Amino acid sequence: MSLPDELSEKLLGSIIDGTYPPGTALPSEGELAEQFSVSRLTIREAIKALRVQNVVRIQRGRGTYVNAPAQWTALDPMIRAATSPRSSSRAVSESLIEARRLLEIGAAELAAVKRTEEDLVQLREQLHDMQTAADTDDVELFVAADIAFHNTVMQSTGNVFIPQMFEPFGRLLIEGRRETSSVGEIRANAIEQHTKILRALESGDPARARQAMIDHLAQTADDLRTHLIDKQD
Repeated sequence: MSLPDELSEKLLGSIIDGTYPPGTALPSEGELAEQFSVSRLTIREAIKALRVQNVVRIQRGRGTYVNAPAQWTALDPMIRAATSPRSSSRAVSESLIEARRLLEIGAAELAAVKRTEEDLVQLREQLHDMQTAADTDDVELFVAADIAFHNTVMQSTGNVFIPQMFEPFGRLLIEGRRETSSVGEIRANAIEQHTKILRALESGDPARARQAMIDHLAQTADDLRTHLIDKQD
């Protein structure tokens, strides 16, 4: 990683941790150069990288200002912001489920038609791993198997673009899943819903697969509200 890239990462970290909240100005190039012991050219290149991602904007004659994460145009900084301790768990969780509905319901419908026997074998193995993890209270294994199951559903569509679209969700899901999967009732609900998805895909019925994924995401949203979000309020 180049020096401007390293500095860009540091500045992004300071934006995400609240040192420079949305709407505030970054220190001047001279101040940042002195703070990080680098040249102004390095500072300029680092800020340029943040501008390309719309993390910051330049206001002529006034300085460089931080944009709200909703305005950012690159996934990596958005994911970092969404999983930071300062992020609102309610907002992130609900937005993530909304986005997953748009992708995963249609993907399940397509997978019911396109899936292969090899896909089904993988899904059965991943579901078995989820059950084993639940029985042994192994949260890390449960999370890995859960996300792998959804990745396999995406792969089962036979469409090369869909797994790529899901990949950022997987990164976002890891932290959230660690929290939710520590609750035994949520694990039990997840296993039940994943079993229904598997049975629907085995049947080859796209309408049944679509409904199974709708039910799963509805259960996920309900579990989040019941066991986590409402208890935090």
